[in-house]
Amino acid sequence: MLNFPATALPPEALTLRSEVRAFLDQHRAFLERPNSDFTTGYEPEFSRLLGARGWIGMTWPRAFGGAERSYLERYVVTEELLAAGAPVAAHWIADRQTGPLLLRFGSPDQQARFLPGVAAGESYFSIGMSEPGSGSDLASVATRAEQRGNGFVINGTKLWSTGAHRNHYLVALVRTGDAGPSRHEGLSQLIVDLRADDVEIRPIRNMGGAAEFNEIVFADTQVPADRLVGTLGNGWQQVTSELAFERSGPERFLSAFRVLVELVRIAQREPTLVQRQLLGRLAAHFMTLRRMSVAVASLLTENQDVALEAALVKELGNNFEKALPEAVRLAVASDCGGALRTALNDTLLLAPAFTLRGGTREILRGVIARGLGLR
Repeated sequence: MLNFPATALPPEALTLRSEVRAFLDQHRAFLERPNSDFTTGYEPEFSRLLGARGWIGMTWPRAFGGAERSYLERYVVTEELLAAGAPVAAHWIADRQTGPLLLRFGSPDQQARFLPGVAAGESYFSIGMSEPGSGSDLASVATRAEQRGNGFVINGTKLWSTGAHRNHYLVALVRTGDAGPSRHEGLSQLIVDLRADDVEIRPIRNMGGAAEFNEIVFADTQVPADRLVGTLGNGWQQVTSELAFERSGPERFLSAFRVLVELVRIAQREPTLVQRQLLGRLAAHFMTLRRMSVAVASLLTENQDVALEAALVKELGNNFEKALPEAVRLAVASDCGGALRTALNDTLLLAPAFTLRGGTREILRGVIARGLGLR
């Protein structure tokens, strides 16, 4: 049964929205080329400014640098930063996924060691799930970590790890035991130092020459025993809970938002019938996705399982943000220059990744089907 409760943002969230907008006005120098995709704009200085305001790790305990605020307040900050096209790539994964993972499964030492730096906007993480030849089938992970002495030795390759060439750490899903009948057994998560000499990072360049994605090669890579997250062999449960945070946020339908903003600016003058109709359709889709995503944030506040709802938000959101730039391009073919052309160019280059990161369309539809009892 799907659960998307009608949710109204509390007064403190609305007040916070005004504070974030004032902050962004004050720091316009970071918004010279806005892009609402969360993988663009790697600015450690901006991340540190957000950390100083308490806007990273917002829901975490104060003991670890957090602000103990609600998921709905965090939602508002996330939404405003993405809508403005702020450069959030440096801290994004650590804030969205690694922090909640460590808060739930990490040891007290790991929490004390890593979380304050993340909350300060100074420590950045990447994800080490996908591998060559396995697509989004995480159960087929082949990278192995063997226990030797007082630690682990990793051999294998990870793929599509965003920001690994610039970040400090990677949480790697590795095989530490037999897969078992379900293939979900024998998996564990390890925190790997990306700057270690025995870790090789190979950038994967896209058509525009940028390299947000990376291939990471482990050849007898040494990892201390205290970098095991949670318990040995519990990696599948841990990683699936982590994916709920990755799939449900506004970043799953806001990556193409700058294109919509520029369309509205053009249509303000003398919109054609086609443009008016398109804006109506896009606004209806956008508002529905936003209400669904806010509902998931409210469920997270109540510590509910949102795996099904998060998968649906990502599936529908990715479809929306992939279709949006092409629909806009066709609707303004004779008036597609300036800021709109820039936004379209940027988005079209990134669009192939929208349905790849965080789980492909096929994987998400499988999650949805199982959650609804259809398979």
